[in-house]
Amino acid sequence: MKKNIICIIGLCLVLILGACGKVAKTNGESKNQLNKIKEKGKLVIGTSAAYPPYEFHKEINGKDSIVGFDIEIAKEIAKDLNVDLEIKDMQFDSLLTALTAGKIDMVASFVTPTPEREKNVDFSKIYYVANQSVVVRKNELNSYKKTNDLNKKIVGVQKGTTQEKIAKEILKSKQLKGLGKLSDVMLQLKQNKVDAVIAEEPVAEAYVRKNDDLVISDIKLDTGNSGGAIAVRKGSKEFVDTINKTLDRLIEKGLLDEYMNKSIDMINK
Repeated sequence: MKKNIICIIGLCLVLILGACGKVAKTNGESKNQLNKIKEKGKLVIGTSAAYPPYEFHKEINGKDSIVGFDIEIAKEIAKDLNVDLEIKDMQFDSLLTALTAGKIDMVASFVTPTPEREKNVDFSKIYYVANQSVVVRKNELNSYKKTNDLNKKIVGVQKGTTQEKIAKEILKSKQLKGLGKLSDVMLQLKQNKVDAVIAEEPVAEAYVRKNDDLVISDIKLDTGNSGGAIAVRKGSKEFVDTINKTLDRLIEKGLLDEYMNKSIDMINK
């Protein structure tokens, strides 16, 4: 009996020490996130490059490149860290999963902080705020004046986004169609497979500029403003502080407006 008690006590000690070791390791990994990026000399970001003007593909000097507002910000963060920048293009709804799994160092894809997301990742300060717009076909513009006009319509959104949440909670649309890339959602609109698409105002304007058959409707969604932020792994306070320092510099110098205008101009060139 005494031997059994000793064995049980020993087993408990092993479990406790093992758990403590895991906690210490996790905390250490979080604290060293910034150092790891500097040591490898590379900042790996995840983005969903079908969201102009924030991030999109552009042929530059005969080479396919990912450009846009968020990419310009990511370049500045990498420059301040004195490391190279590597961009990984992914489906939007897989970005945060890739981040928590350690496949990327941060997400630069105009992610809106929400209580649900903040349970799993940390966010920088909000660096840009945009209203929500509803894009429709130009020949049907007069049919969309108010939110109720979307009732019984098929509303297209990019999966995993704030816009998907808006469509579910505010529009209460029972005919919601979500796809991984916004470019595919807009194509569905052009092909009459969805009736309207919800997108942030700069994004909506970018698509309308490139598509003469699309237009932004008069519908005003009472959602408040949706702000974008940089996402990093949970517990990476030093990394967040560094990112915020870069954002403060860009905001103070008025460079964010410059980046947005530059990105919008690139769309049609």
